[in-house]
Amino acid sequence: MLFSVFMLALRSVRRNVLRSFLTVLGIVIGVSAVITMVTLGNGATQAIEQKITSLGTNLLMVSPGQRIGGGGGGGGVPQFVEADGEAISAQIGGVAAVAPQGRSSATVVANGRNWATTVVGSSNAWFETGNWQLASGRLFAPDEQLSGAAVCIIGETVRRELWGATVGQTGLGQQLRVKNFSCEVVGILVPKGQGGMGDQDDTVLLPLHTLQRRVTGSRKVGVLLVSMQDGSDSAPLKASLRQLLRERRHLADSDDDNFNIFDTQQLAETLSSTMGVLTSLLGAVAAVSLLVGGIGIMNIMLVSVTERTREIGLRLAVGALESEVLLQFLIEAVVLSALGGLIGVIIATAASYVLSGVMGVPYTFDPAINLLSLLFSAAIGVVFGYFPARRAARMDPIEALRHE
Repeated sequence: MLFSVFMLALRSVRRNVLRSFLTVLGIVIGVSAVITMVTLGNGATQAIEQKITSLGTNLLMVSPGQRIGGGGGGGGVPQFVEADGEAISAQIGGVAAVAPQGRSSATVVANGRNWATTVVGSSNAWFETGNWQLASGRLFAPDEQLSGAAVCIIGETVRRELWGATVGQTGLGQQLRVKNFSCEVVGILVPKGQGGMGDQDDTVLLPLHTLQRRVTGSRKVGVLLVSMQDGSDSAPLKASLRQLLRERRHLADSDDDNFNIFDTQQLAETLSSTMGVLTSLLGAVAAVSLLVGGIGIMNIMLVSVTERTREIGLRLAVGALESEVLLQFLIEAVVLSALGGLIGVIIATAASYVLSGVMGVPYTFDPAINLLSLLFSAAIGVVFGYFPARRAARMDPIEALRHE
């Protein structure tokens, strides 16, 4: 019986193809909108997490910051020195690596070309704190770091702009002029691409002492990069770090901190949580169109019941049960809504793939949201199709056969 009722429902849907398509259009739009919004939202969240992770794993960025309140609004804030990083590494547990970092802008010249870039000075610990790897070449030797030797490691953007795509011209072992001195390129960094601070590959890395002596002329350090060990709790580590820096900077109990501790992991969690809320909100707004589509199905089913009154009366008169008539119209509504949901899933998959490329975010197929949207569209057919189906099933056969 169920099979025959299902076939009757399909025959009725095929009888009015155009009307059936217009009926499910609201469901199609609703399902495709929900899936597309959620997929793009998940992709954007993943892109944010990747960009923050590229800055470093379990990374704390400690930078000088202007004191606020407590009469600390005047004067400049004292910078860090290399000894601050050594103290953090020696006195605080749970620290994997500490890299003092200085930065400056400079025009570099090589191979008859010049390029304005960012020059960074640090130690080999910079690679561990920032998740950097070498594509070719080597790290700085210990004596090169101590003496401030004229050696450097360059990013892919700098290599490409100065040496281009010429075969054999990698830049490794070549001389690179930074301001008024030349240094030997001893390594090439693995590309990272765009990050939260721009092009991460547009950089030249020097030993810290080389930057201080030959570029900035100052022994001050702009940022301390502190990488935590895996499994370390950031809260007590940050508290210990804060207390140590307050002591080294001779701050009284009443003084505010004149430095900032920036936790990349905490930022990633906050942004991911925010993006999750926004994605849910967009999905909920898009889901409203599913309810509109359900109302459209109910209206068309009511029209269909009115048009087929004599057919319904004839079926009831020859012995059809009310439950059979109810089931027939209910299946018609479910078939319409499920068909709309299936078309919506197909459209959403294609739209999400295309828009992910346009927006520059990863495309991630989420089976859960696709299946949930499809089941929800079928449920809408049950909910909004029940009233027209019940109306058809409760018709008086005699009155129905008299209907013109």
